[in-house]
Amino acid sequence: MTENLLTNEIPEKFLDPESGELRLDRLLQSYRALENKLSGTPVAPKSPEDYCIDCGHGLFTPDPDINARLHQLGFTQEQAQEVYNLAAEKMVPMIAELAAEFQADREVEKLINHFGGAENWKEISRQLLSFGRQNLPPEVLESLSSSFEGVLALHRMMKGEEPRLSRTPAKSGESLGDRELSSMMRDPRYWRDRDPAFIEKVTEGFKKLYGSSDRMS
Repeated sequence: MTENLLTNEIPEKFLDPESGELRLDRLLQSYRALENKLSGTPVAPKSPEDYCIDCGHGLFTPDPDINARLHQLGFTQEQAQEVYNLAAEKMVPMIAELAAEFQADREVEKLINHFGGAENWKEISRQLLSFGRQNLPPEVLESLSSSFEGVLALHRMMKGEEPRLSRTPAKSGESLGDRELSSMMRDPRYWRDRDPAFIEKVTEGFKKLYGSSDRMS
């Protein structure tokens, strides 16, 4: 009877559901959690799913496998969040930089193949840079030089197959049409995407302003 009375005083979560025996491991775990709580020591959540990771930056989302490893190591909510914060602050920009360098190398390789080899490309790139500095606004030259399609558009301009942009901003006395066309030619849809409808719109604009019938594509 004494044993039954004693058992009735113990919460069910500390008892084995089948044998009714006391689960010392659960009792010890509960004691440690209470001790940590009373001492003010942060503890890990009950499970990896209980981490509430804030990824409001949109660079990535919480990863269940990473959370499981952090939980296994006993990381608290604050510690786990800091791991993600450091990844966003340090690792993602580094990866983005490496990806940009890789893309740039691929673009150069495409240009070398397009212009018939490294020696040809070396000479053509020198000519394009000289032409661009003399005829284009610096920001447009930089934009065109940053992609394979942009360099090809710059090459077409140098060969006279496309109208040249003014190197200086439009003067106040120039018509709105001039400024609009200059802006449209800076649009990636013109020099990068080669959007037929957009190109035609630019061409028609030049025809109306200057009576030109030359195609610019």
